[in-house]
Amino acid sequence: MLYQHIFKPLLFTLDAETAHHITFAALRIINNIPGGSDLLKLLYGYKHPGLERKCMGITFPGPVGLAAGLDKNAILYDVFHDMGFGFVEVGTVTPKAQAGNDKPRLFRLPKDEALINRMGFNNDGAHKVLERLKQKKPGNIIGVNIGKNKLTPNENASDDYLTCLKLLHPVADYFVVNVSSPNTPGLRTLQDREPLSNLLITLQAANQELANPKPILLKIAPDMEYSQLDEIIDISHQTKLSGIVATNTTVSREGLSSPSILTGQTGGLSGAPVRKRSTEVIKHLRKNCSSQFCIIGVGGIFTAYDAKEKLDVGADLIQLYTGYVYQGPSIVGTISKSLVSR
Repeated sequence: MLYQHIFKPLLFTLDAETAHHITFAALRIINNIPGGSDLLKLLYGYKHPGLERKCMGITFPGPVGLAAGLDKNAILYDVFHDMGFGFVEVGTVTPKAQAGNDKPRLFRLPKDEALINRMGFNNDGAHKVLERLKQKKPGNIIGVNIGKNKLTPNENASDDYLTCLKLLHPVADYFVVNVSSPNTPGLRTLQDREPLSNLLITLQAANQELANPKPILLKIAPDMEYSQLDEIIDISHQTKLSGIVATNTTVSREGLSSPSILTGQTGGLSGAPVRKRSTEVIKHLRKNCSSQFCIIGVGGIFTAYDAKEKLDVGADLIQLYTGYVYQGPSIVGTISKSLVSR
């Protein structure tokens, strides 16, 4: 209630990226004061043994995770665990730090309960993320979403993904290969069969040579035809991926009611407009993949109903981002309690 009636109206008067940084600063202050972490746990950290999920050989304390993009630089991952998330995915992380695209690059579409972003993999780089993740609390599940630097040509992309995989391997519980962001020029061409197969084969070979190989998943776009999805499924099985994250943001603007000054912004659209297509993709994946293949559902989850919809069609786990921005931190507990009671 506090978020919806006080904090959200104030934050929504600010530029979206500025509001993000202010929110992170406030959470860091709260977490650093004596008793602050306990207060966040008390307010938001709903836990229940009935929420536990086993997937990819990992025991998740809950199925509701934080999607990549919110805590890009692994700043507050332990805080988000305290606030009820069963797992947190950091990133997208690239080998070298990069500033990302020019600002403004993050836009709210309140009429559509959506965001458009063209951040461009802005992050502090793999080495800084490594140092931060070395401090994680025992038992907190961390996924690391990895990508390539903007200036790295596609023919050398595997070098960037390999660097991130090897460097962050000791601190990650699983990895997500991001080739589906629309905000790095040419990145989505890595979803084509030959480059994608070569990339995943290379990563899996390196992964198997490391002590304690980690699950590797692929994050895919919602804009694929079913024939393309079938090709992704075939590649995933051939390269022995552990799962798929479905889905990333969309380049579609179909059905939006916000002003054209917003809908005309370039970048990936997330939130409520992606919900239906994301669910359709998850349903298709589950129908054509083994029960051991992990599907993480993300896209347009704003309510307990939305979460159950994703799980009912075959997602093993779910992630929040835009719904978290619009609904506030209580959404995690609301969904988790509904899953226990059903």
